[in-house]
Amino acid sequence: MALIVQKYGGTSVANPDRIRNVARRVARYKAMGHQVVVVVSAMSGETNRLIALAKEIMPDPHPRELDVMLSTGEQVTIAMTALALMELGIKAKSYTGSQVKILTDDAFNKARILDIEQHNLKRDLDDGYVCVVAGFQGVDANGNITTLGRGGSDTTGVALAAALDADECQIYTDVDGVYTTDPRVVPEARRLDKITFEEMLELASQGSKVLQIRSVEFAGKYKVKLRVLSSFDDEGDGTLITFEDDSKDTSMEEPIISGIAFNRDEAKITVLGVPDKPGIAYQILGPVADANIDVDMIIQNVGADGTTDFTFTVHKNEMNKALSILRDKVQGHIQAREINGDDKIAKVSVVGVGMRSHVGIASQMFRTLAEEGINIQMISTSEIKIAVVIDEKYMELAVRVLHKAFELEAE
Repeated sequence: MALIVQKYGGTSVANPDRIRNVARRVARYKAMGHQVVVVVSAMSGETNRLIALAKEIMPDPHPRELDVMLSTGEQVTIAMTALALMELGIKAKSYTGSQVKILTDDAFNKARILDIEQHNLKRDLDDGYVCVVAGFQGVDANGNITTLGRGGSDTTGVALAAALDADECQIYTDVDGVYTTDPRVVPEARRLDKITFEEMLELASQGSKVLQIRSVEFAGKYKVKLRVLSSFDDEGDGTLITFEDDSKDTSMEEPIISGIAFNRDEAKITVLGVPDKPGIAYQILGPVADANIDVDMIIQNVGADGTTDFTFTVHKNEMNKALSILRDKVQGHIQAREINGDDKIAKVSVVGVGMRSHVGIASQMFRTLAEEGINIQMISTSEIKIAVVIDEKYMELAVRVLHKAFELEAE
C-alpha cells in the first residue's frame, strides 16, 4: 500500500463529467489498496471569471478581499469531487486550505506555505477516506484566507506530498508529460520519459507552463517523487521528474539539451543615464523589491560619459506598477535621464544538464538566431541554461529553429 497525492488542474475538473472521470481514476487507485489525497484546482476559467467580477466592483481589487473571492473556486470543486467519489461508494471528505490547515505568510495573492498540519488528513486516511483538498489556498497566522498565485495548486500538491511523506506526487494535466517544447508551437516536439529536477526547474522558471516553479522547488528540496500525467489518458507513464544520478541514460549518446522554453509574459524596463557608482543597482531595484515585484534578467552597460544604462525584466502585468515606482521614487533621487518600458518582448531559453560537459552551446544558439535575422536584446546564463530576450514577434520562429538546431524532434 502506498500513499499517493494526486493533483488535478482546471481542465481536468472543467465540468461534472470530467470530475466523474477524476473520481473513477481515484477509485482505481483506492481499489489497489492505496491511500489517496486529491488536490484540485478551480474549474477551468473560473478564476478568471472571479477576477473579472471583482474588477467590475473595484478596478484594482483589494488583495485580501480578492483572495477571499478567489478561494471559492476551489471550494466548489472539492465538494463536487467528494460527492462524485461518494456516488461510487468511496468514503471521501473535502478540505479547504484553512481546514487542513495550510499555514502561509500574509502576502495576499502570492502567499508562501510555511507549514502544513497533518493530523486531520492522517486521521481520515487511516479511517479509509479519500481526502480532497483545495489547491491554491491557505490561511495566515491571523486566520485570513490567502492564495498562492497562479499555478499554486501544483505547489499545494507537492507540499502536501512532502508533509505526508507520500510515496509519489502525481500531477494530472491536459498533456501527457513534459515535452521538449510546447507541441502547439512545434508539432514535432517529443515527450520526455525522464527529466531532472534541475532541468525542470529551469524550464518552469523560463516559461514552461507544465508545472509551476514553486512546486518543482518544493519537490526538489524535499525529495518528492514527481510525475506528470494526462488526466485524459488511462494509460501511459508520463514524465518522471527525478535527480540527476537517477536519470542517467545507459545509452552512449545522452541529449545535451532537454528542452526549449519560452515566455511571453515578461516586460523590459530600462533606466537610462544613471551615475556609475556603488549602490546604484540597489537604489533602483530596492523600491521595486519592496513592492513585492519579482525581477528576472538584469544587464548593466557603462557608457563613455561615465553613466550607466540599467535594464531588467519583470512580469508584464507589473510593468506599469514598476515604472510608476521608479519615476515617482527613484528617477529624481538618482538623476536618471529617462525610464522606459517595453512589453513587446519574449524570452527564449535552451535547457539541459548536458551543457556542463559540452562546449559551443551558446555559439550554436546565437548563430541559429542570427541566421534568421533575430536580434538578441538580453542574455542570461546558468550552468544548464542560456536565455535570451528577443522581439516578441520572432518568438515562435526562434523556438522552432532552435528546436531543430538541437535535434529535439520526435523520431
